[in-house]
Amino acid sequence: MSILIKNAQLVNEDKTYFASVLVNNKRIESIITGDDLPEADKVIDAHGKLLIPGLIDDQVHFREPGLTEKAEIATESRAAVAGGITSYMEMPNTVPQAVTVELLEEKYNRAAQVSAANYSFFLGTTNYNLEELLKLDEKKVCGVKIFMGSSTGDMVVDDAKALEEVFANVKTLIATHCEDDPMIKANTKKAIEKYGDAIPMSEHPHIRSREACYKSSSFAVGLAKKHGTRLHILHISSKEELDLFENDKPLEEKHITSEACVHHMWFGGKEDYEKFGSRIKWNPAVKERSDAEAILQAVIDDRIDVIATDHAPHTKEEKSGSYLKAPSGGPLVQHALLAMLEFWKDQKITLTKIVEKMCHNPAKMFAIEERGFIREGYYADLVLVDPNAKTKVEEKDLLYKCGWSPFEGYEFNNAVAMTMVNGEVMWDGEKVTDKNAGMRLTFDR
Repeated sequence: MSILIKNAQLVNEDKTYFASVLVNNKRIESIITGDDLPEADKVIDAHGKLLIPGLIDDQVHFREPGLTEKAEIATESRAAVAGGITSYMEMPNTVPQAVTVELLEEKYNRAAQVSAANYSFFLGTTNYNLEELLKLDEKKVCGVKIFMGSSTGDMVVDDAKALEEVFANVKTLIATHCEDDPMIKANTKKAIEKYGDAIPMSEHPHIRSREACYKSSSFAVGLAKKHGTRLHILHISSKEELDLFENDKPLEEKHITSEACVHHMWFGGKEDYEKFGSRIKWNPAVKERSDAEAILQAVIDDRIDVIATDHAPHTKEEKSGSYLKAPSGGPLVQHALLAMLEFWKDQKITLTKIVEKMCHNPAKMFAIEERGFIREGYYADLVLVDPNAKTKVEEKDLLYKCGWSPFEGYEFNNAVAMTMVNGEVMWDGEKVTDKNAGMRLTFDR
């Protein structure tokens, strides 16, 4: 079915202008700036709304297989499209861990059956699986993930020789979680000695400290520079780490890039830990308000290249535990775009910069084929935003399987009015369709 989206305000490739877009056979057939509009089977009047490319989230944890009490690909991909995310890249710390090409392909097969959004999956790294990493087809897989600090699940790579071999030999993009485990263990021991079992949540940024983040991130950067590795450091959480990254060259020329997550820009400081408790317990930790502000500024000045979610749900019961028992991570895909648009409404960032960091740059960084832009011939992954509507975050409207959000009770001054995946309207502003429109992402490498 052909669909005409007319009278929209396009935000695309550093420009904002009025146009109409004709979608046909999964793709953008034409972009029309005049009044002579083509016929279509369905017409969507987007007057007063913004039309942007579908968001590409380069870091999610959808928990399948093995952890489906927390989330599933089917549920979380639907929450993603409700939030304007049309493509995602999912992490390997599932059960079993996706550390062989065979196990990775099982995840792809599952996504092909149930995913509402486009998908790719990282192959996980261990101290012993270099041979598997070298089997990867770069055109079909987004990259390799290294936990250079342990987080949810035990996948930490802590053997210096193994790290050297991975950085020296793997040619595709390597994405890293950077925290120094020995420092974190020492800090945890001190906290237990001081507080016993009653460690306050506000101690989290001191236990998983800025020093632990910087030590690991700087080590990864050093390895990448030594071996010429294509390195992407995930979820930067401290202002000190920002000095590791450059903004004096185009993204296409960088071989070391970085990511900011929404929660590290939105939350910060002891007051937020006292208000939200374990709901804002993430790894790496949310730190001070000054860190949040510095990270947002680094997004604006291009030291940080992309914005993602690190969507990582746990059940309410798990998150209700004490500091030592409550796991780190939380759900974010349904409201990440709205949170960034709130920064725009507050005049902290421009619309074009949001689209650059959440749509264009992930496509460029990973060399994703025919996505991330509103261009004729590209797949029709599109999002309509109503900047005059409001979205109250209430439990009854959450599409996450875990059934909670750190944003509950907050009212955003924007709404996602429609999300289209490969030419299919998957979210109409009120509900997600039952279709599985997602396709496997491919890469021009």
